[in-house]
Amino acid sequence: VGAPHLLRPPVRFQAESPFDYAARAEVLVVTDVKRGDIPALSNAYGRLIEAAGGGTLGLFTAIRRLRGVHARIADRLARAGLPLMAQHVDPIDTGTLVDIFRDDPHASLLGTDALRDGVDVPGHSLRLVVMEGVPWPKPTVLHAARRLAGGGSAYDDRIVRARMAQAFGRLIRSADDRGVFVLLSAATPSRLLDAFPPGVPIARVPLDEAIARVASRLSSHAALGHEAAPAP
Repeated sequence: VGAPHLLRPPVRFQAESPFDYAARAEVLVVTDVKRGDIPALSNAYGRLIEAAGGGTLGLFTAIRRLRGVHARIADRLARAGLPLMAQHVDPIDTGTLVDIFRDDPHASLLGTDALRDGVDVPGHSLRLVVMEGVPWPKPTVLHAARRLAGGGSAYDDRIVRARMAQAFGRLIRSADDRGVFVLLSAATPSRLLDAFPPGVPIARVPLDEAIARVASRLSSHAALGHEAAPAP
């Protein structure tokens, strides 16, 4: 599509990322956590946070599920020396929650799309992102109109890719960062996985394997000048 209102065609510029995403991160799609099963979801979040020793940003598509998971695992993680905070649970504004999360590499934070869009935590304090499900757009009247004008299901796919890419982008904020992105949704369509940078390893794995991979990738990072969290 041209731009007849411009005197000259627009100049386009694209720069390569300075980060080696393929070496520094991986994406795991967990295949055996049933959608909407709060006990199974809580078990997955709790074990993944333990495997990472904290440093986890947990993202939810529904506040009810966020609260349900937090209620089931917060005490258990606290006893292991892994504080767990949550948007819509803790009576603290989001900015303060993020500051506390940033300052404690053993802490983890649960939240919704406001955290996906607004968290900037470079370094060791954020090393694992766990998404509870594919972030599909909510079916509002406004969304229906935009979907109709934007190409139907292709419009939805563009939104989801952008949201997943944004969440993944929380992990690698400096050249020394290392992290794992976990999606707890076996039904994630393969066509959406190009949301992640080229070369990043992507695997569909059961939860036990995902936990082993998180521990393996992040344990060596935790040893680089950071005391490991106490065992449960």
